[in-house]
Amino acid sequence: MTRVSSPPFDVAIIGGGPAGLATAIGAALRGLKVHVFDKQSGPIDKACGEGLMPSGLSALERLGALKHLDRSDTAPFESIVYVQESGTRAEGKLPPPGGLGVRRLALSGALRTRALEVGVVLHEHSGVRSHARTNHGIELSTDTETFTAGVLVGADGLHSATREREGLAGPVATLRRFGLRRHLALAPWNRSVEVHFARGVEAYLTPAGVKRVGVAFLWEAGAVPGDIDFASLLAHFPALQERFRDVAFDSTPRGAGPLLQHVKRRVAPRFALVGDAAGYVDAITGEGLSQAFEGAEALVAVLPEVLARGGAVEAFAPYEVAAEKAFSRYARLAHLLVWTARHPRLRRSIIGGLARSPRLFERILRQVAG
Repeated sequence: MTRVSSPPFDVAIIGGGPAGLATAIGAALRGLKVHVFDKQSGPIDKACGEGLMPSGLSALERLGALKHLDRSDTAPFESIVYVQESGTRAEGKLPPPGGLGVRRLALSGALRTRALEVGVVLHEHSGVRSHARTNHGIELSTDTETFTAGVLVGADGLHSATREREGLAGPVATLRRFGLRRHLALAPWNRSVEVHFARGVEAYLTPAGVKRVGVAFLWEAGAVPGDIDFASLLAHFPALQERFRDVAFDSTPRGAGPLLQHVKRRVAPRFALVGDAAGYVDAITGEGLSQAFEGAEALVAVLPEVLARGGAVEAFAPYEVAAEKAFSRYARLAHLLVWTARHPRLRRSIIGGLARSPRLFERILRQVAG
C-alpha cells in the first residue's frame, strides 16, 4: 500500500448514506472541513421504507437538500393506514405538513449534491480498512491512502464494520427480523402509507414517486414457511397480489437484516456512531430516516467543542444524552409494535380499537412523527 500524507482535516465520516451525508452537510455548514468515505459511488441505493415523517422532512429542509430532490421521485402522504387480514382499516392523519415518500436513490442524490455544494470532500469507491488514534488525531487507511482527521464518525449502517473495530457492538440479538423491498411502476392510489398484516409478515406500501409505489416486507426468521422471495411474500396478501397483477416492476429486490442491532455506547475518544450504526430496533415504525437526521443534528451540535477539546469523550456527552433520549422513545414503540405483530389476536384487537378511535391513533402518530 502506498502511504500518502494528507493534510489533517476536522471530520472523517465512514458511510455515504443519509446519516453520513446529513452529518457531513451539517458539519460543513458550521465551517468544519469534512471528508466522507464510502466503498460505493453515489447515489447509493439500499433496502429502505422510503417514508419521511414530518420531523425528517423538516430536517431535510434545514440541511438545504430538499430543493435538490427530483419531485417526480417523490409523493406526499398524509396518513398511516393499518389493514387487517379481514380488510378492517385503521387510519390516522399525520400532523402538518404530513410526510413525503421519496425514492432512496433520489434522496441519496439530493444529499450528495448538497454535500458537494457546501464543500464536503467525497471519497467514493474508497472503503476504509482500518483506523487508529495518533498523537495528532485519528488515522484511517483505505487500500491506497492514509488520512488523518480530528474526529471519526461511523455511519456505515446496520452491520457497521467501524462499530466492530471500535468494540462498541452490543450482544447479538436473538430476535432476527428481515426486510425486503421492491418498487412497482404504479401511480399511488391515495396519500397514505399502508401497512398490511398477515401471520408472520407485514407489507408496507409507500408512495415513492409520481408513478411508483414501494413495497417492503418485514418478517421474523422461521415465521414464514418455504422459500422467501418477493413473490412468495406477496402471496401472503391475496388482495395486494390481485391489485398488483400484471404491474411492471420498477426496481430489483433489495434485502436487509437482521434488523435488531445493539450497541454498548455511541462514543469513544475522537469517535462517534450515528444512524443505523448507532443502534437499531426495527423498521416497523417507519422512523429510520427521521432518526438518522435527528441523530446527525445532535452530533453536529457538539463537534466544534469536541474538536476544541482534542476529541475528549466527555465533550460528546450532550450528543450521547440526546441520541439515547431519541432512541429510547423510538425503541419503546418499535419493540411494542414488533411484540404486537407477533401476537395476531392481540394485534387484531388493538387495530380494531384504533379503527374505532382515529383520534387516539392520531395522538400516537403525533408523538412518533415529531
